Amino acid sequence: MSTPSSPRTGSPEISAPRTISPAAQALAAAAERRHQEHPAAGPTAAQLAEEHEKRQAFRRLINPGIFERNSREVYTAAIKILSTLAENLLREPDNPQYQQFKPTNSIIKQRLVDPKGTLEYAIAFQGYSVLKIIKMGFRAEVKNFQPYYVFNPRKLHDLQIGAAILKEALDRQSEKDERASRAKQEEKEATEAAVLKVKLAYMDDRKTKIMTDERDRQLREAHAAAVAAAKAQAASTDGSDGPVSAMRAASSTPSDDDDLQPPPYDSHR
Repeated sequence: MSTPSSPRTGSPEISAPRTISPAAQALAAAAERRHQEHPAAGPTAAQLAEEHEKRQAFRRLINPGIFERNSREVYTAAIKILSTLAENLLREPDNPQYQQFKPTNSIIKQRLVDPKGTLEYAIAFQGYSVLKIIKMGFRAEVKNFQPYYVFNPRKLHDLQIGAAILKEALDRQSEKDERASRAKQEEKEATEAAVLKVKLAYMDDRKTKIMTDERDRQLREAHAAAVAAAKAQAASTDGSDGPVSAMRAASSTPSDDDDLQPPPYDSHR
């Protein structure tokens, strides 16, 4: 008879950390070779690989994190305000006005807090491959019983990466909007051209009909004038023959004076 197995003892099982993606490994290997050839040329391979993973994580936060969870208008407004926050801090990192924002502010709430995934971009997220918390630099604090998100100066490099990815997303969205606008304009121009073509064809038909009607009118008038001229000529001919015939008839009728003339003289008598 088998005995029940005893429960496992010892430390709890720890899941193995995620491995770096093949693309990141290839990038790290190439960077390592460059670093060995030129030791003072730039960051180490590990630093480049970590930065690459941070960039990819920021990109995933934008799409699908924000892009697929909001409408296009909300997505664009959210990306713009995130970019504004980052650019202001990068331009003036010591300006207290840019080092914090209040989530209850109407514009911040509408464009940063309410959209899905936007606040996560500004605060923190779990890295997909490097297994560490990556922050664009803002953390929640309470000042005078009011909630704020305050920038952490130690996250300036992450802020630079996040700002670059935001600019990349804005440029891509701008290109898409420009293509859509151009396609819409071309469609509008094609529609207007088709309408103009129909209008010109209609005008040509009207012009042809007007010319045809005018030609028919002229033909009718010419025909009527010819008929009237023929009738006038016929009437003129009948009127001139009447007096001549009367004169001829009068000249052929014997007059009373002829009866009074003596008979012709007979010379044989």
